[in-house]
Amino acid sequence: MSPNPNPASSRNAELSALLSRIALRDRSAFEALYRSTSAQLFGVVLRINSDRAQAEDVLQEVFVNVWRAADGFDDRLSQPMTWLTSVARNRAIDSLRRSKSAPVTVSRYVSSGDGDDSAEHDLLENMPDQAAGPLDLLEQASRNHSLETCMQALNGQQRSSLALAYYQGLSHAEVAEQLCQPLGTVKSWVRRGLQSLRSCLDRAAGLSGSSVGAL
Repeated sequence: MSPNPNPASSRNAELSALLSRIALRDRSAFEALYRSTSAQLFGVVLRINSDRAQAEDVLQEVFVNVWRAADGFDDRLSQPMTWLTSVARNRAIDSLRRSKSAPVTVSRYVSSGDGDDSAEHDLLENMPDQAAGPLDLLEQASRNHSLETCMQALNGQQRSSLALAYYQGLSHAEVAEQLCQPLGTVKSWVRRGLQSLRSCLDRAAGLSGSSVGAL
């Protein structure tokens, strides 16, 4: 009797096949992929952007992006859910950036003075400014850039393991199943990846601090 197939391997094969068909503009494959992965990808988006209405819009953007970019997926380089999760995460982060750059409406009123005199007042003019200052913005941009740079410096196994564990919220056992690897191997990848990431971020923070202090 042949051994039972690995469920994770079967799912990976199924999703890879669907993405290959989507690259050929197969709409039925696109619908099947949506039914199979939308709930999980919606969870990924919600963990980054907790606004449910915005998250629903982001999910639609994710699948539009998948439809357009499916021919860029290579199952020799990554697992299909890892690739899809990366698309969802990037779109969710973009949605936060758009929200932060949206114009803020300020309430104003006009008070009547003597005769025809009147004055316009900003209701918020006496409130303390909560916006980040130039140095805060510089440090935030530096941290974001450093994280992306340090993540790219990891090897593929470490990067995939950390993405699944921390961006998608999977347990080590679930990561091992997703990547079709032994649990001990995945734990080692995550541990070494975190060590490398911390070291890289510590070095980047030291350089950033020196640069800010020199301004």
